[in-house]
Amino acid sequence: MPNEADTCRRYVVPRLQAAGWDNDPYRINEQVTFTDGRIIVAGQRSRRRPGKRADYILRFRPDFAIAVVEAKPTYATPGEGLQQAKDYAEILGLKFAYATNGHGIVEFDYTTGLEREISAFPTPAELWARLTADQSLTSDAAERLLSPAYHLSGKSPRYYQEIAINRAVQAVAQGNPRILLTMATGTGKTVVAFQICWKLWNSRWNRTGEHRRPRILYLADRNILVDDPMAKTFAPFGDARWKIAGGRAIQSREMYFAIYQSIASDVNRPGLYREFAPDFFDLIIVDECHRGSARDDSNWREILDYFQPAFQIGMTATPRRQDNADTYNYFGDPIYTYSLRQGIEDGFLAPYRVHRIVTTWDAVGWRPSQGDLDRYGRQIPDEEYHTGEFERVVSLKARTEAVAHHLTQYMRRTDRFAKTIVFCVDQEHADEMRRALNNRNADLVRDYPDYVCQVTSNQGDAGVGHLSNFQDLERRTPVILTTSQMLTTGVDAPTVQNIVLLRVINSMTEFKQIIGRGTRVRDDYGKLFFSILDYTGSATRLFADPEFDGDPTRETEVVIDEDGEPTGEETDVTPEPEPEEGDTPEPLPPDGPDEPRRKFYVDGGHVEIAAHLVYELDPDGNQLRVVQFTDYTADKVRTLYRNAAELRDEWANPERRSDIIERLEERGIDFDHLAESANQPDADPLDLICHLAFNAPLRTRRERAQRLRTDRQDFFDQFGPDARQILDELLDKYTEHGTAQFVIPDVLEVPPISEHGNVIEIANRFGGVDQLRQAIIQLQTLLYAAA
Repeated sequence: MPNEADTCRRYVVPRLQAAGWDNDPYRINEQVTFTDGRIIVAGQRSRRRPGKRADYILRFRPDFAIAVVEAKPTYATPGEGLQQAKDYAEILGLKFAYATNGHGIVEFDYTTGLEREISAFPTPAELWARLTADQSLTSDAAERLLSPAYHLSGKSPRYYQEIAINRAVQAVAQGNPRILLTMATGTGKTVVAFQICWKLWNSRWNRTGEHRRPRILYLADRNILVDDPMAKTFAPFGDARWKIAGGRAIQSREMYFAIYQSIASDVNRPGLYREFAPDFFDLIIVDECHRGSARDDSNWREILDYFQPAFQIGMTATPRRQDNADTYNYFGDPIYTYSLRQGIEDGFLAPYRVHRIVTTWDAVGWRPSQGDLDRYGRQIPDEEYHTGEFERVVSLKARTEAVAHHLTQYMRRTDRFAKTIVFCVDQEHADEMRRALNNRNADLVRDYPDYVCQVTSNQGDAGVGHLSNFQDLERRTPVILTTSQMLTTGVDAPTVQNIVLLRVINSMTEFKQIIGRGTRVRDDYGKLFFSILDYTGSATRLFADPEFDGDPTRETEVVIDEDGEPTGEETDVTPEPEPEEGDTPEPLPPDGPDEPRRKFYVDGGHVEIAAHLVYELDPDGNQLRVVQFTDYTADKVRTLYRNAAELRDEWANPERRSDIIERLEERGIDFDHLAESANQPDADPLDLICHLAFNAPLRTRRERAQRLRTDRQDFFDQFGPDARQILDELLDKYTEHGTAQFVIPDVLEVPPISEHGNVIEIANRFGGVDQLRQAIIQLQTLLYAAA
């Protein structure tokens, strides 16, 4: 019976070719996998689900997709694949979806809302005519839209980047003066900005319609957000590039870069931007536009207002919220949004696990004794201080040391060379935390003096150098960076595995920027997920916000003592309510040389870790309920199997057992992690999940092996002495390590079994390879036969 592949090869392709889709400049893209597949985290391991794959994507130009086609076998109805085609069309931003069984064709046209059966695929010209009519595209606007993207870098835009690029170019070409793109951190906003500029520059679009290339300004608020794109992503512009800095306003280039501060007015100068005429620029790209440029009261807003004739494209990573409403009021609603949740679902962004760690002082507050003096002999006001005031009003050395110890122990358990960014309250706190972490890791610092470094603005070029080394994929150190504000945005460090929060964060916008430091995925370096270690409650509170997009994979809480040691088991807690506005003031500026000290410094005291909590996303993208991981496992097992007997029957068959393990891993359940969470390291995996899900008796592997030896001696008696000894050694290995020890030929090649000879010689003791395999299968079946 013909399958789907036969339908595609024998019927679909010829019909697409007959409609002209295989003629240049049109394209038929076959079997297109357009997502990477969601990353599933199970314990410390991770795997990917299959990516979404369309049978055919039809392109009117190499960089402009217009329709999707789903094929089904000839015995299916023509419309059977239409829902899948529509789902893909909506993800890919396409207006036409088709389903076919090779004979009949069903079309869904989003421009009309009509579904109909058709006898042949429409021609490229026909679909283009429908689209241009629906979008009111003029021939001039269409020329800009179809201008080729830049591909010489070897990297083509991802599907969502292509949508953002084309929608922005179309909006500009159709005269929309204010445009907003909302794309999660780590999804390649800089690449999108480059391709927008390239298509408009190459097609000689400009605001006045003259025959010249456009003059474009790329504007941001930090040098790192300008210098890196100018040197790397925008390199194809060559000598057309120029950075406006140092008071020089050169006007002979076409691709300009600037930070607000270098061109804005202040008390000492009228503003370098006034050296350019208000209509000088045709297009302005505003990167990270939520960071103040569009605020009504911002002195940077005057720059955008001055260049009012220019088309302006704002780019932000944060959906509309109260703290960035001005951005949306200025630019309008986004023409395209690609969210953190969607990025994680597609597998382009890394999922994450949140650890909530609480010290006893953070849990109940800290209060000095009557008459206590600080490090400098000043009396500390007799008040109760809480997390938001730690390191702002009162600096507690014991808390810093406890946190440093706990973080060090965490990295010892996971990976001491996992790239880590620690966000501190201010520069002074970053320095103190750097010192504490340095001393806790002195064994590594001896060999790697830059194991822990501080990157704050007062570190100047030295800090920039540490950051550059930290970002270098081939350099092992620095491993840990302490910072305050400097690394919240614009830092591309793909292998970051730990984000540590030591300061209270009340802004959702800033929080998502910080989280974005870890969302990059690097399969080739084993970076598929990351952890957030939250010592202030910021992550727990902000994840509870109903407007948060992209929940954590898991969140845990642990209490630590003054030495940073856990004082109890990991527990799950309910997210804390968001504090009232104004509870936590903005960080104060650092002390000046002639200013009185603004903190009280306390060197003594006793503090413990009170709780350590973990939150995770389940593999379907939903935040786990506030339950133990063991309860989550039990619930998932019960959705797959009705009772323990059904599960046991499946498990006894080695091939079916592999399917069970795979299905559980797809749901984020790893047996090593489960045994650790349940504190049952010696339990057989089957017994453990049956116990958790169905309250079955819990046996250890040793008990199960001994029961087989005692109750089924007849099984062993059918083999000769050497074969019996080999089976007995297999059971010993199972007792020590679990069912992985039944994998042949691997287990036959390690002591003590390998001492019986090579694989062929061992097999001969059972009468041959088939007999050996059958004996091991029977051994496993009997091992799990008893309830």
